Amino acid sequence: MKYIDLHVHSNRSDGTDSPAELVKRAAARGLSAVALTDHDTVNGIEEAIQAAKLESQAGRSIQIIPGIEISAGYKQRDIHILGLFIQWNNLDLKNALEIAIQSRERRNEEMVSRLRKAGISITIDDLRNQEPDTVITRAHFARFLTEQGYVHSKAEAFEKYLNPSTPYYVPRSYIEPSKAISLIKNSGGIAILAHPLLYEHTLQETKILMETVIHHGIEGFEAIYSSHSDSDEQLVRSFAKKHHLLITGGSDYHGSNKPLIQLGTGRGNLKIPYSILESLEDYLKSRIK
Repeated sequence: MKYIDLHVHSNRSDGTDSPAELVKRAAARGLSAVALTDHDTVNGIEEAIQAAKLESQAGRSIQIIPGIEISAGYKQRDIHILGLFIQWNNLDLKNALEIAIQSRERRNEEMVSRLRKAGISITIDDLRNQEPDTVITRAHFARFLTEQGYVHSKAEAFEKYLNPSTPYYVPRSYIEPSKAISLIKNSGGIAILAHPLLYEHTLQETKILMETVIHHGIEGFEAIYSSHSDSDEQLVRSFAKKHHLLITGGSDYHGSNKPLIQLGTGRGNLKIPYSILESLEDYLKSRIK
């Protein structure tokens, strides 16, 4: 059996592996394909593709799926739309991502200001951790606060400083789900709702969410996921089948920022068959026709 991972993050957003390191790790683990899906940025894709060429020359063939994970607003919170097989140099996509990144930067600067007023010595450069191209997320704040001894764990950092109930949290402005979906599809990609059961909704609210994004043109759901039980996976598969949509699978690997989640295998038992990728490729061919 050949296995894949269609949801991974590098240090271009909130992962800890560089795109090249991530590709090398994936090849060493025997994966046949990975999708680099960093948050609101495509800056790591070219590096990943070049790294895959080096792996191929060394006899370890691995396919890189250009991807993205766009944060979109839904009921005063965010949901994540994966784009797979995107044309990452598409100007409309890159311009929209640049606006999203600028919004993130304004939010991060305000959060840094609030933390400094609380006596925490922190700067934006501290969060970049010598990675000037990284898109800063709350994971970067959590890592800094933990490494500098302000908290004992990243979980404590989120609880004490980074969740919406704290005075240090600053809400972001998000693009609409319909806009995120159209950006992905207009750049040649397939639009997928990431981890549908991870948004802390009731089952009924989750179904409403899934029906809403279907209305906006979503093409599939991430059914195979690190935190899904068998029944969770079956629920998402059934919903996708009912609406004649695709399914995908991914670990949501972030390196040491999520140490319990391994590339390709998630929490240890994740298996995403290559046939999932073949179905996506067949769908793309049919959509072109």
